[in-house]
Amino acid sequence: MSSKYFLIACLAWLSVPVPAHAQTSGSMINPDTYRGLVADRRAHQIGDTLTVIVTETASASASANTDANSSVQLGANTQTHSGSHSYGLGLSGDDAGQGKTSRAGALQAQLAVRVIAVEGDGMLRIHGAQTVAINGEKQQFVLTGLVRSEDISSNNTILSNRISEANIEFTGRGDISEAQKHSVLYRITRWLGLI
Repeated sequence: MSSKYFLIACLAWLSVPVPAHAQTSGSMINPDTYRGLVADRRAHQIGDTLTVIVTETASASASANTDANSSVQLGANTQTHSGSHSYGLGLSGDDAGQGKTSRAGALQAQLAVRVIAVEGDGMLRIHGAQTVAINGEKQQFVLTGLVRSEDISSNNTILSNRISEANIEFTGRGDISEAQKHSVLYRITRWLGLI
């Protein structure tokens, strides 16, 4: 091995940028894409991948109470030569209603995503998709959003709650999903308010 190639190999091993005049057409090192052994391995450019740890929980509840009371009283007095008479009529009504709704959901997963663009402010636009098929049931998981490079941990992972403009979709298709759908007749009668 010539001393020139030996010098280039030593500089690459030490993660020192190779001077432009030391490069030759036969070099195996491309300084534009080279990352040393001790270099930062976090995603930072288009094509890099990182792992998103999805831990999303959501819960919501709402309640409403209505109470209404009303009453009407009518009275009349008549007086004749034989005496006086009093008449009365009263109506009253009470109405009370109560309603409550609640919803909760949780999603935990890990998904590898790829950097598809670097925005002008340095934020990384990511996209990832995963499809799993088990016994004819196909489940698809899609995630997109923006991340800051400083939010990516040293092991190249990021929590889903650190993703800006996050869009997380988890859908399923198969026998189980179809069984959960209501029939057309049920949806029509529900829409008409019959059930």
